This record gives sequence, structure tokens and C-alpha cells, in this order.
Amino acid sequence: MSAVTDSASSAVRGGEVRTNETPKWKKLIGLKGFAFSLPFFLLFLFSFIIPFFYALWESLYQKKSSGLGIGGAKRTFAGLGQYVRVFHDPSFWQGMLRVAIFTCVVMPLIMVFALVEALLLDSARKKAKRIYRFLLLVPYMVPSIVATLIWVYMYSPDIGPLKKFFEIFGLEVNFFSPQMVWVSMANLLLWINIGFNMLILYGSLTAIDPSLYESAKVDGAGEFRIAWSIKIPMIRGTLVLTCLLSMIGMLQLFDQPLLFRSASPETVTANFTPIMAIYNYTFTAGGDYNYAAALSVVLAIVIGIISAIVYGVSNRKDK
Repeated sequence: MSAVTDSASSAVRGGEVRTNETPKWKKLIGLKGFAFSLPFFLLFLFSFIIPFFYALWESLYQKKSSGLGIGGAKRTFAGLGQYVRVFHDPSFWQGMLRVAIFTCVVMPLIMVFALVEALLLDSARKKAKRIYRFLLLVPYMVPSIVATLIWVYMYSPDIGPLKKFFEIFGLEVNFFSPQMVWVSMANLLLWINIGFNMLILYGSLTAIDPSLYESAKVDGAGEFRIAWSIKIPMIRGTLVLTCLLSMIGMLQLFDQPLLFRSASPETVTANFTPIMAIYNYTFTAGGDYNYAAALSVVLAIVIGIISAIVYGVSNRKDK
């Protein structure tokens, strides 16, 4: 009897050893997963986290000269003085308002066109999918600076083809006028961003179970009904993600207005957008790095708050 008890206890102990060994494999698998994600976290750390805290540190200081022109400027602690200056800077907040209105108008257009193209591409035949998917993505593959230069040339009142095209219909269009500059940039951003958002939405559509479509067709649903009742609700999370990415991109407008400024400096001012204001104070307005750092921190916080609100509202709707 004691022998049986001893063998049972040894088996239990052996089972404990085996059960204790199992988490080691799980830990090893977890370490492998962490190793794959480590490059992303390192890039995020050195590209976003460290620069943010460095800008936060720099924003607490300011450079003051003696006022007599004797000696260089001295670096002094300013506390929250730079942020008080930010909140009393009308040009910065006017730029924020411009970009906010522009985002509210352009972002829905980008998402509607991208969604329609993704739905049409999902319903097309295999050969057509390959061709049109590549053609629709070509504008996104063109670098932003190059695309802007192309459209600035096309908008040019002297050598651009668009002005001559509208003159055929008796229309005199100045694409760099105060009334048209935002329309011109909107057209450019639509041309660049629709293909990228379309590709993300199309990838999400391909993950939907085809049996849902077959069941809907058996019930008599057409393509439009399937798209409205099945496809769009199934990719709601992807739609929120692409909206969020587009919104963040719009709030960081820089390349397009900077090049438009070279063609129309009267309309596109140095502080036309928040990023242009930061660039202006950093490199052209006397090198006021500390104030530019404060502007960067405020812009990052605003983008973070808006992103959190959009994400929270979308998750609440999903629940």
C-alpha cells in the first residue's frame, strides 16, 4: 500500500513538473512575439516618445538677449510662459481653425470615394481587380512633394494646361486665388489619398466570409443591398481606422501648402497651417526653437485628444 502511495505521489510530483514546464513554452512563444514587435516599439520610442519629451523639455525654456546687443542670448527657465504665449497667438489658432474646417470637408470626401472604389473593386472580376487596384494605387506611390509639384505646374496660370482647358468653356479660373486655394489643395489630397484608403478597405472586404453573400442572394438581395447591409457594417472598424489616419494626416498639412506658398505667397501665409507655423518659428523667424517646441507639444496634445475621442465614440457604437 505504501508503495502504491509512493508511486502515486511521485506521479503527482511528475505531473506537477510537467505542468510547471508548460508555461516555459508559453513564455518562449511570448518572447518570440515580443522579439517581432520590438523593432516597432524601438522605432516608436525614438521617433515619437523621446522627441515629444525633448520638445516638452525645450518648451520650458526661452532665450533672452540683454537688449543692448552685447553678448549672445541667454537660455533661461520660462516655466509655462511659452504655453501662455501659444494660447495668445492668434495666427496659430487661425491655422488650426483652417485645417479643422478643411478636414471636416475633405476627409468625408476621401472616405466616400475610397469606400465606393473598394466596393466596386470587390465586385469586379479577378483580372479587372489586379489592373484597377494597381492604377488606383499609383497616385499614392508618387512622393508627396513630387505630386504637389505636378499639380502646382498644372494649376499654373502661365504654363498650366488646366487654365487653357477652362478657357474653352469661357471660364477664367485662378487656382491660387484665396477662393480656390483650398479647393486646389483638396483636389490634390483626394488624388493622393483615395488609393491608399481604398486598399485598406478592400483588404478588409476580402476577409468577409463569402457565404454571407450567398445567403443574402438566396434571400433575394441585390449587390447594393449586400453592400449596404453586409459589407459596410462588417468593415466599420476599418472605416474608423482610415478616418482616424486621414484626420491625423490632415491636421499635419505641410508639404502642399508650403509649395503652394511659393506660387501664391499672398494667399498662403507663413503660418497658414500649424505645422507651417512651427516650421516658420524654427527656421525663419529668428530660430525661436523653444516656442516652436511649445507649439509642437500643443499640436500633439490636440491630435491625441481628438484621436482618443474618435476612438472612444467608435468603440461605444460597436458595443
